[in-house]
Amino acid sequence: MATIGGSVAPGFEPVRDAFAANFDQHGDVGAAACVYRRGEVVVDLWGGVAEAETARPYGPDTLQLVFSTTKGITTMGALLLSERGLLDVDQPVAQYWPEFAASGKDGITVRQLLSHTAGLAAIDEPTTVEEFLAWGPVIERLGAQPPNWEPGSARGYHAVTFGHLVGEVIHRVSGRSPGRFVADDIAGPLGADFFVGLPEGLEARVAPLIDFAVTDVVSEFFTALLTPGTMTHRAFLNPPILITTFNERAFHAAELPAVNGITTARSLARLYAACVGEVDGVRLLAAPTVEAATKEQYFGPDLVLVDREPFPNGLGFMLHEPMNPMIGPGSFGHPGLGGSLGFGHLGHEIGFGYVMNQCIDFNGEPDPRTVGLSEALLSCLSAG
Repeated sequence: MATIGGSVAPGFEPVRDAFAANFDQHGDVGAAACVYRRGEVVVDLWGGVAEAETARPYGPDTLQLVFSTTKGITTMGALLLSERGLLDVDQPVAQYWPEFAASGKDGITVRQLLSHTAGLAAIDEPTTVEEFLAWGPVIERLGAQPPNWEPGSARGYHAVTFGHLVGEVIHRVSGRSPGRFVADDIAGPLGADFFVGLPEGLEARVAPLIDFAVTDVVSEFFTALLTPGTMTHRAFLNPPILITTFNERAFHAAELPAVNGITTARSLARLYAACVGEVDGVRLLAAPTVEAATKEQYFGPDLVLVDREPFPNGLGFMLHEPMNPMIGPGSFGHPGLGGSLGFGHLGHEIGFGYVMNQCIDFNGEPDPRTVGLSEALLSCLSAG
């Protein structure tokens, strides 16, 4: 049985029970969860081990790679620039990144980048891991290539290209790299540990990811993922990155604003809390900005996430849907491969963060760890 540390405010005890159940019933090894409500911490929990070889305990300051949960924070950066009047999401990307107009992409808008409808889910040219980490080669290739499909006609999850596309827009508009912008304007004002490009001095705090548990259930998604030529394979496996790569210093040091954010549950929850209200006097995004970003941009099937029933998505954020229910309608955020999740809710004034080192795939089913935590949190909110 894992040792659980931390605290919950009165009335939020069911969340502690759900967190403990993740270790006892759902395979968690090391994890943390945090919830803000109305700018105050009401859940702050951690447990298990960060590294099995050394028995290093998982603590409140343990840093964790959170894969696509990073996309939610990158989205905050783009929306912040929009709120400042420096970026218009309905303008062509080429207005900010002129080279992007090549090969028939002159009409693609920033809104289409954020809503995964730009038709650039896959890098056409074979790309090495080293080229991917270097940023420049991928920017050049995405800028030069034609769309994978007619922009705006369909959605296909931009699993790895989202960060380079939206990140380069942030770069062109702000004059700073996306990792630097997140550090200065998103994490910095809140004193949050969220890094897109981890400083070397913090490497010792990172919990190594544990590979997916072996399963004999093969989903439609994994069949497509392992079939060369499918859009799923092209979107996720160019470059072909293995789980061992994700634990390497070179991957942590790069700026990959779709996939390599490194954070704590406390910081993830704090960032979302600052999108729905003030946290220690700081608010990241105004309510009208969040309301506009959480309006449905597209509803329907996805060309990359092929095993998903038609679902809605917002402007950069994922919305409530069966595979990622969060705490119901009004929720907005982003999950990450293997199980991490950050989200907010304007109505309930909630910021939520969950991070873990054990990657688990449930083959087309919602992750019971985040579902259990979210359901427990919702029951507390309903009772209160």
